[in-house]
Amino acid sequence: MSQDDDKRRAALAAADEVKDGMLVGLGTGSTAVFLIDELGRRFAGGLRFRAVATSLSSEAQAKALGIEVLPFADVAAIDLAIDGTDEIDPQFRAIKGAGGAMLREKCVAASATRMIVIADGSKQVAQLGTMPVPCETLPFALAFVRAAVERLGARVVLRTKSDEPYRTDQGNFVLDCHFGPIAAPAELAAQLSSIPGMIGHGLFIDEVDAFYISDAGQLIVKERLLSD
Repeated sequence: MSQDDDKRRAALAAADEVKDGMLVGLGTGSTAVFLIDELGRRFAGGLRFRAVATSLSSEAQAKALGIEVLPFADVAAIDLAIDGTDEIDPQFRAIKGAGGAMLREKCVAASATRMIVIADGSKQVAQLGTMPVPCETLPFALAFVRAAVERLGARVVLRTKSDEPYRTDQGNFVLDCHFGPIAAPAELAAQLSSIPGMIGHGLFIDEVDAFYISDAGQLIVKERLLSD
């Protein structure tokens, strides 16, 4: 059982939550690719739903499969969001954004009545922080934001592509912020959100309602309890 097999298994299981008439948020990343392909097959088979997308790449994939994709700018709320993750802990807190779409992903997740994470087993962690926290940053404020995050204790790396600063779908820069083990994710998320010029970050504290994780062929489905 390969990692891709696990990603596909988790994606196909979560696709069962998409019902006729829903407005669905489509995630971004390698696991979301499997999800969108599966939903395209189900759409072709008669399942009727509409979607919003968290990235231009996911939008293009969905449209190529015949799925109607609405501009999120015209949408105030959606029924269901399904997306991948880079890390997720037992408290349903996650780090997202290795693909650079964390700001759109967070907007879509926050608008959803229900948010599901799909992943392979490697994404489960006891404590967040093995991965850096991606922070989408206004280019105008790059140096200021970088210094502010460094004061919080991070080693900050400007993400690049082909030796140029990587640009998000919004045209902004991404700072990959290496904090190491994060003892208080909610506190750190609030600190990052308070920095002027930082437009969004990849810490998802309370957006995730459930996760579908396949680990070596074993599907694990967990729901956030109301007390979590």
